[in-house]
Amino acid sequence: MKILILGAGAVGLSVAAKLSTVCGIHVVCRKSSADAIAEQGFTLTGMWGEGTFRFSASESVPQDSRFDYIIISSKSQDTESICRQFAPLIRDTETVSLQNGIGNEEILSGFTDRVIGGMIITGFEWRGDAAIHVSVEAGPMMIGRFPEGAGEPVELLAGILRGAGIRVGTSSTIRSELWGKTLYNCALNPLGAVMGVPYGKLTHPASWRIIEKIVHEAFRVIEAETVHLPWATAEDYLAYLRDVQLPATALHHSSMLQDITRGRRTEIDFLNGAVVMKARLHGIPTPYNSAIVDLIRFRESLAAGGN
Repeated sequence: MKILILGAGAVGLSVAAKLSTVCGIHVVCRKSSADAIAEQGFTLTGMWGEGTFRFSASESVPQDSRFDYIIISSKSQDTESICRQFAPLIRDTETVSLQNGIGNEEILSGFTDRVIGGMIITGFEWRGDAAIHVSVEAGPMMIGRFPEGAGEPVELLAGILRGAGIRVGTSSTIRSELWGKTLYNCALNPLGAVMGVPYGKLTHPASWRIIEKIVHEAFRVIEAETVHLPWATAEDYLAYLRDVQLPATALHHSSMLQDITRGRRTEIDFLNGAVVMKARLHGIPTPYNSAIVDLIRFRESLAAGGN
């Protein structure tokens, strides 16, 4: 079994490390990470275990390579360009989006009819070019045929991931899982970045009031999109967020904060930005989500040296 991971950052490299113990892996990542992995191996710490792993990594795919699965784990804003660059490989291969937000699977569907949606709600934090710390895990990874269904390729991949020690489940309604994670991300990720705090600090009444507004707006959009979630109302989800998800991820620093700190663009357009875009199609006002999008774009501009 051979698996290719494209656009591997913290998530993709960590998944690659675990998978390297049970199957053949090649990772396409930044040169700095590839060089560090070749020189000293990849170091994983935290909730996924401790160890140093060695696997094939470079900025390109070895010529004439063929793979059983492709996993795209890039930032969402890079999905389109990655699909174009590797279109011949993607076209005939089971391809998994293991990314944040709404819209990645739709982009993939323009390049292949073998799309598997993936949802992972785990915290990965950089400790060096080839070192990641897994800080939190709020639940198992979920995968499923997009937009719905399961099938043998999905079940086979789930078995491989489990064999590598990754908690994973399968879903015949992966679109619902993706929106469920997007709710979580919309509520916490940008606020954690704007405030510069780990998620646990966002239970303060002042920030929680903002979270409530963000979630209520997003919930109305999800209902308009006819996506069915495990929670009947926004209040039901907010209770789950407060009592289950936040305690499990209280120490995590948001991926947007890590991106801004490193001077990189965030995934805001695929999270709160996607909520705002779809809300316009349904005539739903989203002032809180719109404001948080603007705040993140402002932080991005400062990080990039803008005025």
